[in-house]
Amino acid sequence: MKLSCHLLRWLKFLRIVIDAIIVFSFLKTSTAESQTVPIYLKFSVNSTELPSHDFYDYIIVGGGTAGCPLAATLSKNYKVLVLERGGVPYGMPNLMNQDGFLPTLLEVDQFTSPTQAFTSEDGVPNARGRVLGGSSAINAGFYSRADPDFYSKSGIAWDFRLVNISYEWVEKAIVDGLLAAGVGPYNGFTLEHVVGTKIGGSTFDSSGKRHSAADLLNYGNASNIKVALYANAERIILKTSSASGNILSAVGVIYRDGLGCYHHAMVHSDGEVILSAGAIGSPQLLLLSGIGSRPYLSSWGIPVAQHLPYVGQFLYDNPRNGISIVPPLPLQHSLIQVVGITESGSFIEAASNIIPFVTPAHSIFIRARSMPLYLTVATIMEKISGPMSSGSLLLASTDVRINP
Repeated sequence: MKLSCHLLRWLKFLRIVIDAIIVFSFLKTSTAESQTVPIYLKFSVNSTELPSHDFYDYIIVGGGTAGCPLAATLSKNYKVLVLERGGVPYGMPNLMNQDGFLPTLLEVDQFTSPTQAFTSEDGVPNARGRVLGGSSAINAGFYSRADPDFYSKSGIAWDFRLVNISYEWVEKAIVDGLLAAGVGPYNGFTLEHVVGTKIGGSTFDSSGKRHSAADLLNYGNASNIKVALYANAERIILKTSSASGNILSAVGVIYRDGLGCYHHAMVHSDGEVILSAGAIGSPQLLLLSGIGSRPYLSSWGIPVAQHLPYVGQFLYDNPRNGISIVPPLPLQHSLIQVVGITESGSFIEAASNIIPFVTPAHSIFIRARSMPLYLTVATIMEKISGPMSSGSLLLASTDVRINP
């Protein structure tokens, strides 16, 4: 029997007690450690604690690499709500430390793990971030500024003074300039896009601690921003204004908390809903909200709010290929701090990490091991500068938690 939301709210007391214990354990850390507790914890709350109906100036769907800096900037002058479907990375050892990189990608479940695994229809495995900070909280740590050629080909009249200020704003919070010795050929440390072998910045600092887009929230105005955790945005609330010539506007978001209760977050008359749920999550939510191809939405029984046939179309991937070896000697662990950039724009990257190997389950020649064998593996990869083909995104379910 399904419990009503009124009964489920009694369970919030237990959740609040647990959260209080966790916060108390943070406060009991050493003085040096307590100084590193992120400011964003002050305004990040479990979505079960938020009212079922509330108003904001801006609602940002997705607390990833776009949503976090947007929220921090807008909160200077406006009341902002960030809807994040995952939890916070702070306090999760695998997420926060470089040594936990592979376990984070391997230890996945369907609905709650910080990593959400998926495989494309042509069989390519990949992963999505399901945590505050988005995929910057689960991926490797190399940082570099964009290729100047990107700006010239974009067709946009960029304000390069503002671009550089924005770079510095981000780099101050999350980029560590790691200097390496004995790397050859060595073309120097730089955050700029430079052809040749270079050492770039890392989102892991010298002690191996990760910094993600979530850290950008520390720039925000704590009195104006609220981050709702474990909040699954299910549908954008749309309204047609006859006064504006039958223009369709987003006026709010329906989201569901971890207990299954629905919440309505609405914007004021001059407010906005900003969709920053990633290349997969954003078109998925548009389709579920009735924005997309009319015939396609009708085939799913989704009421059509706006016929936009290109929603979910022209998706591009960042292809990668590479080789891995087991070196005869142990290597220093690295998550891509040195790259070679070719004239054609390809990135040559190197990484090394410890990977568990397990004896085949049904081998008559090899005695099964009770524990996996951990070996250092070195990998050399190539990433091309742009996509070679395009694809599309289609729904696999009307449940927003299921990968499209």
